[in-house]
Amino acid sequence: MVTATPRARLLPLYAAGFVTAFGAHSIAAGLGRYLSAEHADLLTLGVLLAVYDGAEVLLKPVFGTLADRIGPRPVLLGGLIAFAIASVAFVPTADPAFVGVARLGQGAAAAAFSPAAGAMVARLTPDTGHGRAFGGYGAWKGLGYALGPLLGGVLVVFGGYRLLFATLAVLAAAVAVWAALAVPAVPALPRARETVLGLIRRLGSGNFLRPTTALAGGTAALAVGVGFLPVVGAGHGLGPLATGAAVSVLAASAALVQPRAGRARDTGRLRDRTGMTAGLMVTATGIVLATMLPGLIGVLAAAILIGTGTGLLTPLGFAHLAATTPPERLGQTMGAAEIGRELGDAGGPLLVGAVATAATVDLGLLTLAGLVAAIAVAVSLSFHRDR
Repeated sequence: MVTATPRARLLPLYAAGFVTAFGAHSIAAGLGRYLSAEHADLLTLGVLLAVYDGAEVLLKPVFGTLADRIGPRPVLLGGLIAFAIASVAFVPTADPAFVGVARLGQGAAAAAFSPAAGAMVARLTPDTGHGRAFGGYGAWKGLGYALGPLLGGVLVVFGGYRLLFATLAVLAAAVAVWAALAVPAVPALPRARETVLGLIRRLGSGNFLRPTTALAGGTAALAVGVGFLPVVGAGHGLGPLATGAAVSVLAASAALVQPRAGRARDTGRLRDRTGMTAGLMVTATGIVLATMLPGLIGVLAAAILIGTGTGLLTPLGFAHLAATTPPERLGQTMGAAEIGRELGDAGGPLLVGAVATAATVDLGLLTLAGLVAAIAVAVSLSFHRDR
C-alpha cells in the first residue's frame, strides 16, 4: 500500500458511497422499461425494486458489527469485490429472471461496504473534521443518486443492461483497488462485552435516535422529491425535460450544501441541534411550496429547498453519531443508522402515495411536510432534554 495524504485516504471511501448510490439508482431507473419489454408484471417490478434496499436493511447491522470485530477495511474491500462479482455475473446471461438475484447480491454487498466506509471516514478523521468529512461523503453519494438515472439510461441505450452491469462491475473493482492502495488498515479496537440490554439502551438513547430520526426524515423527503416532483410538474403541464431538470437541481443542491455545512460544524459556526432542526424545517417548507406555487416556479423552489435542507442535516447527523459513539462500536452504529435512512427512503414515498391515492397528491405532500416538521421539533426538544 502506498503512502497517502489524509485527504487521499478518504477519497476511495467517498467513491464507495458513490458506487452504492449509483448502482441502486442506475438500475432502478430503467427497470420498468426493461421488464415491460420482457412482458413482466408490476408485481415483479416492485419486488426487484425492493430487493436491493431489503438486503441492505437486513444486513447492514450485521456487517457493521463484523467491521467492529475484524476491522472495517476487510469488510469494505470484501463488499466492493462482492458487488463487482454480483454485477459481472449478470453479463453473460442478461436474463430478466436473473436481475433479482444480481440485485440481491449487489444489495448484500452494499450492506457490507457502506457502513464500513462510514466507520472508516470517522476513524480516519479527527473529531474536529467529522463534519467536513461526512459532508464530502454525502456529496459523493448525492452525485451517485443524481447521475445514476442519467448515465444508467445512456449505458442501457447503447449496450443494454449487459453494458450497465458490466460498467458497475468495473467501477466497483476499480474502487476496491483504489481503496486497497490508498486506505490504511484500521485495526479493530478492544471491545467490552455488551449485553442485549446494553445494546438496546445505547441504540435507544437520544445520541442515536435524534440523528437517525433526522436522517430518516430527510431521506424520506429526498425520495419523495425525486419521485413526486415530476408528478406535480406534470400536473402543471410541464414536460419530462423540465421535471427532470428539477430533480437534478434537487440533487445538486444537496451535494453542494453538504461539504459547506460540514465545514461550518467543524469551525463551530453551526451546532448540531441548530443545523438538524433548521435542515428539517427548510425541507418541510420546500415540500409545502410544491403544493402552493404554480408551475415551474413551485417545482424548482421545492427542489432547491428540499435539497438544501437535506444537505444541511445529513453531514451533521452522521458527524453527531460519530462524535457520540465509542470508536469500537462505530460500524454497528453506522449500520443501524443506515436502517433509519432506508426506512425513510421507502416510507416517505409510501406515505405520500397512500394519501394521494385516497385523496390528492397535494394532501400527501402536506402530510409528509407535517411529519418532517414534527421530527424537527422532536429533535430540537431531544437536545434540550439531554442538557
